[in-house]
Amino acid sequence: MVRRRIAAGALVVLLILIILLISAAVKGGRATALTAYNRTVNEVARQSEAQVGRKMFEKLLGAGAGEALSVEVALDQVHSEAEGLLSRARALSVPTEVVEAQRNLLLALELRSEAAGKVASLVRAALGGKDHSADTQIAGDMEMLLTSDVLWSQRVMPLIAEALSAAGASSSSTAMSRSLPNLGWLNAETVENRLGGTQASASGKLSPGTHGDALTAVSVGTTTLQPEPAVNRLPAGTSPVFTASVEDSGENEETKVRVEVTVTSNGSSSTSSRTIGSIKPKETVNLNIPAKVPAGVEAKAAVKVDAVPGETNLANNVGSYLVFFE
Repeated sequence: MVRRRIAAGALVVLLILIILLISAAVKGGRATALTAYNRTVNEVARQSEAQVGRKMFEKLLGAGAGEALSVEVALDQVHSEAEGLLSRARALSVPTEVVEAQRNLLLALELRSEAAGKVASLVRAALGGKDHSADTQIAGDMEMLLTSDVLWSQRVMPLIAEALSAAGASSSSTAMSRSLPNLGWLNAETVENRLGGTQASASGKLSPGTHGDALTAVSVGTTTLQPEPAVNRLPAGTSPVFTASVEDSGENEETKVRVEVTVTSNGSSSTSSRTIGSIKPKETVNLNIPAKVPAGVEAKAAVKVDAVPGETNLANNVGSYLVFFE
């Protein structure tokens, strides 16, 4: 009798151990699947921002200085890139925990692709200078890009972060992806000015010569940050200060140059900014921008120098850095 009870007890313990092992394996499998999904989403996020959003506006700014057909062809290529990323996202293996996030992800990418296609089809008419309705339509299409950015920050990122946390993989973070550089593109008059390469200044006139600024370096304390994919490990602090080194790369003095730092981690983001009062040609100004960065998790710090009137090259206005405050 005693032996039977001991055997029964041992069997119960064995069953519990088996259940625990199965549960741990299932949870580990979920975490692995979610981490793999998130990794691919991050790749799509970065490529969409660089190959769709950034390239589109590089081609649009000052497009009037080139041939309309060449600009249209370049924008068609941007549209093809957007379609390719959408197809890649549709082919993802989607864990059940992030089905809703995937739905919003696809909607955001569909909006970007549709906007790129419509802008490409309108740009030749807009550059002709006679059809002002094309500028209005382009400005309207930019609202799709804005909507896609909101979907990404308010739905895709939080939903994936929630699933990762529930699976015990909260150390992974989802990358932010922006397609619209600023809200000025929602205004038809601004679209017309920027396509022509002449953004209106406060006086309504631009000085002759080139205009523009460049982000040459970003540091925290004595550490110069390396751009992603490198991870910059830094001592923790309640309010770290990012120092943005900005050079006037044009031939004119610029005023009221706004610089912002957006920190994204675990599905949430915060933005801080400071403004350079004035900067002379070839001068470099080091601007200190305090920011809130959580400790113990990887975060993305996106630093952007706003375009000044007449600036056409925005490729050197931005920097993206992965930081980990220990």
